[in-house]
Amino acid sequence: MANLKEVRTRISSVTSTQQITKAMKMVSASKLRRAQDAIIAIRPYANKLKEILENLCSITDESGKTFSSQRQIKHVLLIPITSNRGLCGPFNMNVIKLTNKLAKEKYRDYMVSVLSIGRKADDYYKKTELKIIGTDMPKHLHKLFDNLTYDHVAAVVEKIMNNYVLGDFDRVEIIYNQFKNASVQILKEEQYLPVVQSENDGSGGSFRKDYIFEPGMQEIVEELIPRSLKIQLYRAMLESCAAEHGARMTAMHKATDNATEILKTLKISYNKARQAAITNEIIEIVGGASALRN
Repeated sequence: MANLKEVRTRISSVTSTQQITKAMKMVSASKLRRAQDAIIAIRPYANKLKEILENLCSITDESGKTFSSQRQIKHVLLIPITSNRGLCGPFNMNVIKLTNKLAKEKYRDYMVSVLSIGRKADDYYKKTELKIIGTDMPKHLHKLFDNLTYDHVAAVVEKIMNNYVLGDFDRVEIIYNQFKNASVQILKEEQYLPVVQSENDGSGGSFRKDYIFEPGMQEIVEELIPRSLKIQLYRAMLESCAAEHGARMTAMHKATDNATEILKTLKISYNKARQAAITNEIIEIVGGASALRN
């Protein structure tokens, strides 16, 4: 009977867990729809703005070279974008692993700092030597996800740009999960600063386009570069947000399926144990009756 009690307790526990995973899956599905609409709406604008910026930076003029000229790399800033919550499979650890790989392999000969966005990355890097200490860089960036708007992200980008202009960092890269669909996230590593210039197409031509500037190229570039950088980080955070909900929905769906399989196994075990207990009771009753007759 003790065995029956243990099985009943575990069945109750697994059933409660299954209800929680179902609820979390439904919540993530509803949030995913809104996040997916937001990223689909901003992608064309962000991609076209990035294309224009790369073409403008390839023009041989001093305008905008502050953010596009290649420097001698001494100090690298990595910006991993993770979530504030867990229960989304390997979503967060994939970003952290790639960030560590870049720090230890690609930039092992340089000084590397990490500006984490998201509570999971912040909790991981705050106890490591990669954590930024003693600068005016923004802190507690996990709060951006509480109210993810362009204005809040723009304030962070202005800090990053100022420190880049002052020479605190010679290269900035962002690492995040790009949203593809509810079950697939693409781990991305993008060079943020300096701005990547357009390249040749391999056939002797060039992707660089000619523009007519009004009122002038310098004014346009000075206005366009900060706006493009703000949009690029905002887009990356929207991508990460949508990918997070997709990863959590997939993880909770798998957890619900696993709980269903465990319940089937436990119920079979419970029925077998219950039948064995009933059989033992019948045997004891029959044995007692036979002893009384004798």
